[in-house]
Amino acid sequence: MRIRIVGAGAMGRGIAQWAAVAGHTVELCDVRTEAVTAAVDFVRSMLDRAVHKGRMSATDSAAALERIVPLEVPWAPGPDVELVIEAVREDLDTKAEVFGKLERALPDSAVFATNTSSLPVTRIAASLRDPGRLAGLHFFNPVPLMKIVELVPGAATRPGIPQTLTALVESCGHRAVTVADTPGFLVNHAGRGLVTEALALLEESVSDPAGIDRIARDVLGLRMGPFELMDLTGLDVTAAVIDSIWQGFRHEDRLRPSFLTPNRVTAGLHGRKTGQGWFAYGPDAPAPAPEAPVTGDADRPVFVAGGASAEHADGAAGLRAALTAAGASVENGAGPSDTALVLVPVWGTTVAASVAALGLPPSRTFGVDPLPPAGRRRVLAVTPSADPAAARDARAVLARAADGGEPWAVSVTRDTAGSVAQRLLASVVSVATSIAERALATPADIDLAVTTGLGYPVGPLAWGDRIGAARMLELQRSLHATTGDPRNRPTRWLTERAQLGLALTDPGTSPADCA
Repeated sequence: MRIRIVGAGAMGRGIAQWAAVAGHTVELCDVRTEAVTAAVDFVRSMLDRAVHKGRMSATDSAAALERIVPLEVPWAPGPDVELVIEAVREDLDTKAEVFGKLERALPDSAVFATNTSSLPVTRIAASLRDPGRLAGLHFFNPVPLMKIVELVPGAATRPGIPQTLTALVESCGHRAVTVADTPGFLVNHAGRGLVTEALALLEESVSDPAGIDRIARDVLGLRMGPFELMDLTGLDVTAAVIDSIWQGFRHEDRLRPSFLTPNRVTAGLHGRKTGQGWFAYGPDAPAPAPEAPVTGDADRPVFVAGGASAEHADGAAGLRAALTAAGASVENGAGPSDTALVLVPVWGTTVAASVAALGLPPSRTFGVDPLPPAGRRRVLAVTPSADPAAARDARAVLARAADGGEPWAVSVTRDTAGSVAQRLLASVVSVATSIAERALATPADIDLAVTTGLGYPVGPLAWGDRIGAARMLELQRSLHATTGDPRNRPTRWLTERAQLGLALTDPGTSPADCA
């Protein structure tokens, strides 16, 4: 196939490398000829590196480079061009102007694709005489390594074009996921669950950015915590995406932005690129503060209260067994002794609610997250009435390891509905089920896009299935009831599947299936 790529910046040159290596002839152009020269040089350096690392042969590298044809004028005649991929700046008028000139220069048979990450594909196509020839083809940076592409048909895109583009993408070694032309498309939309809830937790002073990130990594198994991720992406970019998706979905509660970001963006606290974001960067940046050492009495007796999770293996019974195996002094009986610490596994509720409901001693009752951690970290929740010395002892007890193994790291957070990890997970699953509920993408594409595009350890729907649909529904109902916040309202997708015994990843039966 002969492909013309308009725009030789970071995305355009990455797409050019990807297509040329796959065997396609690539016409690379830009309004700035020096950008094309720089892009070709960059691709050459990337291919040389691949050869040096043994990932491709020198012959294949040279052949790929020969397939890149620099053009001086983006809208030069091209009778053999079959596909145009536009990768110019994110501005509707600019893209419309580019496609207008291309439409006049290229044959009617050429398919047009825009690499827009945020603009409506339908609005870009509306500027064409034939809007049916254009679709979205959203790549991620760096293109050769991020093996996922969002295929976004516009409202007028001809039916055969999505299949053609999907076949092209997958023949070149990437995966294509089809998503409706909606704000944020799929990956950016799905990614809002993590960062918006992390910001909400920070708003409530549940923990600090470093503490939330530790829990996200060590309990949920994420490669990066949400605040690290915002610093990497750039808070200015993240805030703009959050706002645009929230506005685009008519102020949907579960996508609600935080009041924390506007001032930080205005102050230039954008992250790595400015040297200061949620964390400091650069050679003169102070080292991250270490976690406070464990100093309490690990031999103090503990009583594990039943709480909402007594029937669950990872609830009270599981915690009691784990502490017993670690050699802790675990009390049995109907209630705690006068000196025992009280640990309550909570699921979508607060420690304070358990204190009130079960008549537990407020100064020495603490919450423990029953989610099975991905690493060796437990989370201890403290209420405003907690005795600090008792909290230090509870942390020491939770840090105990069985059979002389590695001690547990223990995070201390403010009491909140559920826990940091539960709220982050519930939000991630909730946003994903909302996408599925609206039929913006298939369940399989949602999970594929998130694992590939965001690097989550498992897709959000499959993650919910690991917990169980009924258990996730219990969590979200408890969060909703405890907080009163509509952002925690369970989706119909989750509710129905819990009631019917279906997996969250199951697309289910539609009326069309029964026609």
